[in-house]
Amino acid sequence: MIQLLVTGKSGRMGQAVLQAASQEPAVTVASTHDSGESLTAAITQANTVIDFTVHKFTRELLDAALEKGTHLVIGTTGHTDEEREAIHEAAKTLPIVYAPNFSIGVNTLFWLTQKAAQILTQDRFDIEVTEMHHRHKIDSPSGTARRLLEILNEETGTDYKKDIVHGRFGNVGPRPPREIGMHTLRGGDVVGDHTVMFAADGERVELTHKASSRLTFAAGAVRAAVWLYDKPAGLYDMQDVLGLK
Repeated sequence: MIQLLVTGKSGRMGQAVLQAASQEPAVTVASTHDSGESLTAAITQANTVIDFTVHKFTRELLDAALEKGTHLVIGTTGHTDEEREAIHEAAKTLPIVYAPNFSIGVNTLFWLTQKAAQILTQDRFDIEVTEMHHRHKIDSPSGTARRLLEILNEETGTDYKKDIVHGRFGNVGPRPPREIGMHTLRGGDVVGDHTVMFAADGERVELTHKASSRLTFAAGAVRAAVWLYDKPAGLYDMQDVLGLK
C-alpha cells in the first residue's frame, strides 16, 4: 500500500493530486504539507511523496526524503541546473520519478516529437515550439516545452543554449539553419497547450497536445507513485512508467 504525502496541499495541483489519490485503491493519503508546516512530521508518516510545488522547495524535500528513505515523484518544474544535479545525486540512493509532465497524452507527444525529428530533418524543415499556460504560471518556458526542446536538441544535434531562440523582436535577419524557435504565451486559465511545428517549403507538420484539466497530470503522478513502489534506486521519468522506452 502506498502511504502518500501530498505537498502543496492547498495549491491547484495539490488539490488535483488529492482527488486523483482518492480514486486509486492502492493509495492512502497518509499526510499533507503546506508552506510553514513541518515537513519532517509529514514525511515520517509516508513512504512516497508527490510534489508539485516550487523549485526552491526541492532541496529541502530531497534532504528529508534521503533521511527517511522515502520514494519521490517530482512534478515541479523550473529547477536550476544545481537543483537538477541534486535530484540526480539523490536518485543514486532513492527511487525517483522526475518528469516535466505526467499526462499520458503529453508523453505520447514526446515520443512523436522524437520520431518526427528523425524523419523531418533540419536540412528541409524549420522547427518551432509554442506553449501557453494560465496567467499564474511562474516559470518560462514550461517544463514540458523544455523537455520538447531537449528531445529536439538530442535528435538534431543542436544545443539548448546556442540554438534555441526565445521569441523574436526587431530586425533579426534571416533564420539560421540550426535555429529552433521557442514561444511562450500566458493568459486566462489555460491548463497547458503545447505545439511542435515542422515547416518546409510547401508543407507543414504540427504536433499538438491540449490539456483541459489538471486531473490528467495528477492521475499520471499517482500512477507513477504506484509504479515506483517496488523499484530500486534510480532516476526514472514518465516514459519509464508508461513503458515507452
